[in-house]
Amino acid sequence: MGSEAKKVGFALTGSFCTFSQVVQAIERLAGNGWDVTPIMSTASHTTDTRFGKAEDFVRKIEAICAKPMITSIAAAEPIGPKKLFDVLVIAPATGNTLAKIAAGIADTPVTLAVKSHLRNNRPVVLAVSTNDGLGANAASIGKLLARKHLYFVPFGQDDPVEKPNSLVADFGKIEETVAAALENRQLQPLLLRGTMPKH
Repeated sequence: MGSEAKKVGFALTGSFCTFSQVVQAIERLAGNGWDVTPIMSTASHTTDTRFGKAEDFVRKIEAICAKPMITSIAAAEPIGPKKLFDVLVIAPATGNTLAKIAAGIADTPVTLAVKSHLRNNRPVVLAVSTNDGLGANAASIGKLLARKHLYFVPFGQDDPVEKPNSLVADFGKIEETVAAALENRQLQPLLLRGTMPKH
């Protein structure tokens, strides 16, 4: 993309089991010439889990993007006023984050980034990862599907038998969804057939 590389804000929230897949998506974007700036919610950049240490993920993502991580509300606030990004990606987007966005709550670096970015009517891409997507979070997803400037990475059920309410995006389709969102298009099909990889 050279000097005209599109600027992408890429925000992670606390669905830790998907982080390895998300890091691969960031690598693909950066490797294909997108100008990627990483963002993390407070929980995601401070919590060590069985899936890895927070500092290791931060260090790896910053190395891929060659930029420091945005990890505070104060650092996220200029995103809108300064028009820092052409598109903002939230991946993984947890049920908690989806509910806050749907309710207009901006109390984390990621939700404030969304609020700030949307003031310019620029696209936000959501990659769902929640065990309650067809349960408690269904209402939030429904509200967000009806909103302007919000686009979803195609998603499906990852474990219909053991976790029938669980939904997860196909993280391999993030770049394609971003490209479509920049054209004001929702990538289709939105609902994927078959079972997604478990998260």
